[in-house]
Amino acid sequence: MRGLRAAGWDVVGVARRAGRLEALDAEVGSASFAADLTSETDVEALAAHLADTGPVHALVHVAGGARGADRIEDGSPEDWRWMFEVNVLSAQLVTAALLPLLRDAAASDGHADTLFVTSTAAQTAYAGGAGYNAAKAGESMLVHALRLELGGEPIRVSEVAPGMVHTPEFTLNRLGGDVSAAEKVYEDVADPLTAADVADVIVYALSAPGHVNLDLVTLRPVAQSAQHQLARGALRPRGH
Repeated sequence: MRGLRAAGWDVVGVARRAGRLEALDAEVGSASFAADLTSETDVEALAAHLADTGPVHALVHVAGGARGADRIEDGSPEDWRWMFEVNVLSAQLVTAALLPLLRDAAASDGHADTLFVTSTAAQTAYAGGAGYNAAKAGESMLVHALRLELGGEPIRVSEVAPGMVHTPEFTLNRLGGDVSAAEKVYEDVADPLTAADVADVIVYALSAPGHVNLDLVTLRPVAQSAQHQLARGALRPRGH
């Protein structure tokens, strides 16, 4: 939201925690709407609100998260269900609800945007990550299908898939609030990505000329060569 506001966008932030949204609105000048994006009722209310306050030129879907790092045989069906709902179902509900508004904006202004933040977990499986792998792969397939279904319409469909991003809550929530375990994930990693790094890519994708579609942008810290390969310690040229 900060990046888009700095780039001149009017932004409506949507999340469950109204207090945090209000604080962000006061900081950056956004105009937020509290909603649970897995709730059809909440999403319908959001769409009605935006129809009254629009137009809507872009949808940026960042809702999601992971729970647990269990093997498949030990996984919690409740955690898996939650991950599917927040990563996949929310994307379907919000996209379906807002497409009419995006079409209206595209008709008057030439194009509109949908952009989904998925994860490199959608691209490569890893032990202990099957539930999140499956959920993010499902969201990614939704994006690919949407691009095909909107073929011939001036609505861009973009996917941004980050690797390791050091954010205050993601890993902590995944590991059940275990602060020590969460800190070890990032221990001695040189410069993991930040939320601001991902935001920069989002702003660029939405600001590109209207005929340019960034189908998929995968970004990782240099220390993460692949989903399963992470360098710890200082990065140095070989021989130095």
